[in-house]
Amino acid sequence: MTDRLYYDDSYLTRFTATVREVKDGWVRLDRSAFYPTSGGQPYDTGVLSGLPVTDVEVIDGDVWHKVEGILSPGQTVEGIIDWPRRFDHMQQHGGEHLLAGEIYRQLGGVTIGLHLGHDEVTIDCDLPDGRLHLTDEELTALEDGVNGRIQADAPCRCWFPSEEELALLPLRKPPTVKEHVRIVAFGDFEMVACGGTHPSSAGQIGLVKILDARPCKGKIRFTFLCGQRALMDYRDRFSALARASGLLSAGYADLPDKIQRLKDENHSLRLALARVKRDEAMAQVRSLSGQRIIKAIFQGLGMDALQEAARLALSLGADAALLASQEDHGVLLLFARSASLPRDMGQLLRSCGAKGGGRPDFAQGRADTPDALDKADALLASDQA
Repeated sequence: MTDRLYYDDSYLTRFTATVREVKDGWVRLDRSAFYPTSGGQPYDTGVLSGLPVTDVEVIDGDVWHKVEGILSPGQTVEGIIDWPRRFDHMQQHGGEHLLAGEIYRQLGGVTIGLHLGHDEVTIDCDLPDGRLHLTDEELTALEDGVNGRIQADAPCRCWFPSEEELALLPLRKPPTVKEHVRIVAFGDFEMVACGGTHPSSAGQIGLVKILDARPCKGKIRFTFLCGQRALMDYRDRFSALARASGLLSAGYADLPDKIQRLKDENHSLRLALARVKRDEAMAQVRSLSGQRIIKAIFQGLGMDALQEAARLALSLGADAALLASQEDHGVLLLFARSASLPRDMGQLLRSCGAKGGGRPDFAQGRADTPDALDKADALLASDQA
């Protein structure tokens, strides 16, 4: 079995090893500091004797490295770990321990799984009585508790206890394995079985920020960021907030009210514009009164207004109304007929290359261009020929 050097020293970034086996681009070493994908934590990247390591997996106790290049059995190699990636994972995983511990202490929640993604980290938890929602006050209390632990900078200890010692340890939850159980403890307040990499003290986690907590598959999913990720997220949000404040000439605390006023004003203007467009459409239809087939194209008229315009056209004595409204992405269509015209409007609409349907006398749909009106007009004219 591969001697996993990261168990003893998460800060080890350089090591030498001997190649034991090579198979289809994968390399097995006698010893390795590369962390393989496990327990929700992604693999390390880096190089082996200058060759990029793009994946790391553990199979039957041995660590295998996907290498871009050729290595030979018996060859001595130097491994170099991508430290920024490793330390990021250490911060996220360490922060997960502290957050899971706070969820357990404050809410009685049990963590089910960890997913350490490229952008965010999530854990799924079972809360007592099946709770799936938390108050803002509860989330704030969790954040305060976690970051208080970070600021206290308790040491992190990782070790393989004997069976006798393991039986006496105050673990937050039972181990998921029976043999070679590795324990990770932060101070005297957080202790759980874990095979991942972690910082040597809580202070190196830097910061934990909860982004979201919502129901997911019968559990509550916490989304959060730690350390440098949390700092970068704060920087991006602060930059966006500063830009918005400048654009709206408002302090950041006044932005929600300012935005709500703008939304209300925008809604009122949209309603007023819709009424103007509707009135213009009705006037256009009335100007076509007396025509057997009323054909018209409007701009930005909603389907409800198109239907109203079609009913008006039929009430003015038209045999059919072929109406369209151009939008940013395509054209809305409304085909309608009187009882005297034996034509299926849904079939007519589809015959013109549009998508949609409806009743034989009243159909609606969508097309890429308003050409469907001319095609429909021609088909109706041929019916009367």
